[in-house]
Amino acid sequence: MILEQEKVLKTYFGYESFRPGQKEVIDRVVHSTNTLAVMPTGGGKSICYQIPGLTMEGTAIIISPLISLMKDQVDSLLALGIPATFINSSLTPEEHENRMQEIANGRFKFVYVAPERFESTGFIRVVRKIKIALVAFDEAHCISQWGHDFRPSYRSIVPNLNQIGNIPVVMALTATATEEVISDIQELLHIENNNVINTGFARDNLAFHIVKGKDRSSYIRAFLEEHTDESGIIYTATRKQADALFDQLSSRGIEVAKYHAGMSEQARKQAQAAFIHDQKHVMIATNAFGMGIDKSNVRYVIHYAMPMNIESYYQEAGRAGRDGEFSDCILLFSPQDIQLQKFLIEQSLMDEAAKQNEYRKLQSMVNYCHTQGCLSSYILDYFKDATPHQNCGRCSNCVEKLDKSDITEEAQMILSCVKRMGERFGVSMTAKVLKGSKDKKIQEFQLHQISTYGIMSAYTEKELTELIHFLVAEQLLATEEGKFPTLKLNRNSVDILKGTRTVEMYTIPIPTAEEEDYYKDLFEELRSLRKSLANELNVPPYVLFSDVTLKELSRYFPVSKGDMLEIKGIGEKKFEQYGEAFIAVIQKWRLAHPEAKTRIKISGGAPTPRHKKKEEEGPSHLVSYKLFQSGKSLKDIAAIRDMTTMTVENHLFKAFQDGYPISWNIFFTDEEEKIILAARETVEEPKLKPLKEALPEEYDYTKIKAVLVKNGLK
Repeated sequence: MILEQEKVLKTYFGYESFRPGQKEVIDRVVHSTNTLAVMPTGGGKSICYQIPGLTMEGTAIIISPLISLMKDQVDSLLALGIPATFINSSLTPEEHENRMQEIANGRFKFVYVAPERFESTGFIRVVRKIKIALVAFDEAHCISQWGHDFRPSYRSIVPNLNQIGNIPVVMALTATATEEVISDIQELLHIENNNVINTGFARDNLAFHIVKGKDRSSYIRAFLEEHTDESGIIYTATRKQADALFDQLSSRGIEVAKYHAGMSEQARKQAQAAFIHDQKHVMIATNAFGMGIDKSNVRYVIHYAMPMNIESYYQEAGRAGRDGEFSDCILLFSPQDIQLQKFLIEQSLMDEAAKQNEYRKLQSMVNYCHTQGCLSSYILDYFKDATPHQNCGRCSNCVEKLDKSDITEEAQMILSCVKRMGERFGVSMTAKVLKGSKDKKIQEFQLHQISTYGIMSAYTEKELTELIHFLVAEQLLATEEGKFPTLKLNRNSVDILKGTRTVEMYTIPIPTAEEEDYYKDLFEELRSLRKSLANELNVPPYVLFSDVTLKELSRYFPVSKGDMLEIKGIGEKKFEQYGEAFIAVIQKWRLAHPEAKTRIKISGGAPTPRHKKKEEEGPSHLVSYKLFQSGKSLKDIAAIRDMTTMTVENHLFKAFQDGYPISWNIFFTDEEEKIILAARETVEEPKLKPLKEALPEEYDYTKIKAVLVKNGLK
């Protein structure tokens, strides 16, 4: 079964090895064990049910919350020659009847369905009669009442599943789940703790940025001018913002699409199709757009305003860089965003307890916008990510902190004011007192009489608000949760007031553009060919090849089938369908560019990421490890970092010894591990050479070293 799984992975999907967590999930599912996979967006969740669905007998039923997600997934499977379909409200009655008949006949390996289908007795009747391989809940956080996108119709499926009776295994997959959401999913789907595979939430190819004090529309126009021909999503908090920004950019001749719930279904479909098919590179949308959109080459996600919580933000921002390429996630923050989100919570139909929970989450989002720590680490800590992580070296708080200044005295004045105000007021009122405002409420509460009134009159209220939020974000000042959080001193506050702790702040620049490590003109020619072929097939371009694949073709120039199959994302099936056409373009380009080398060397051989860094991201072995975790092969990492494959292997082994997890199946099977360990017991000297000689010829030094490292014997 293991060999079959890996053969399917290579033949259909073009990957040499599984990403972290994938094999563990697949192994449990094929052994009929209910399983929950928590993996970051772009972490390869679909592979976790597609490979079992291909290797197990019967039809895999995938429950999906959005029509767009189903169509994307079905298009991708059909492009690989895999029989798949979907059942949802977009079908005509005749199409629905025909597809149900084909499902009943067992024609499909994969059937994607909307949650509402399980309320149909006709659907239940058909499903009862067929052989089911598995049932998978995609975007499983929708099941949980604690999930940020909870859908009652999704949750009600669970009792209906019990009526079917012929389901061998259930699996759930999600990218954004707090501990309470995970626990809720486990209880609903009867998943034991040891069958929750959580690979962590880290996205090492994403660079997070907080931008403050900029005119949002001007910033976006400048950003788009610098990133022409790149796909991106701009999220707004309201339909009104989406309409206004769309009109502003369109009037300046910028090709953009828009999407929100106030548009007709037809208009939304057209906008989505234009974006998915690369006819328009920029999508302006509310959060109604995006969940399940499988477009792999989104290079940036800009949030025009602060979202309501970290879960929503990370899911939306995570739509950038699904192909593993470096991408930007930019949040344009304004203090008014906080009031807007409070208003939206208050206007919701949630009960009081749920509202209080949302206010707590909103405060975490506000803190994210004001922290000066690593933004990636903040998000990982929020989700209580247990995997080892350091400062990312990519976000706006890590890259170029400028003009470091000591604000201990200002902090002491703010904290002293909070104390003298009786720890009974929030950020806005405290800023007014410090400024010396003539506001009527100041008079009503007689706050103009305390000693700290007007003590920071040289600052604007906006600057004071920013300083207070910074102190809260850095846990130097506490808040009492709720709609109107009041400021409270904590132990850190006391240390600052006593003068035993100092406080420092930085200023942060905005993102800059990237340098390329591949031939961009060849990339554009290949992209044009991909678009042309995709139009003929009426599928999104990324269904053929991702941007990552096109960039590798533009870096390594493969001109034979064997060379093409070495490129990530190209398997036998893809080569049969499209390989020769792409080889022809590469050969023609090479003839016109005889001076071109198979890889441009930049900065000593490493492709420069989108944002220049003052120094490399930590120790060298961890740089290699991060590339490996993002899905790069050993050969790719060696080429990218201009070093030997053996050096890369040693880097990975050292990272493991430092406590970082490794998916060992890339190096050896369970059977090979047993044979190597048994052979080691027989050799007199536990050295590599005698051990190699004691083993069959196909056991190379890499395989042997990997086994020894895993077992703490080297």
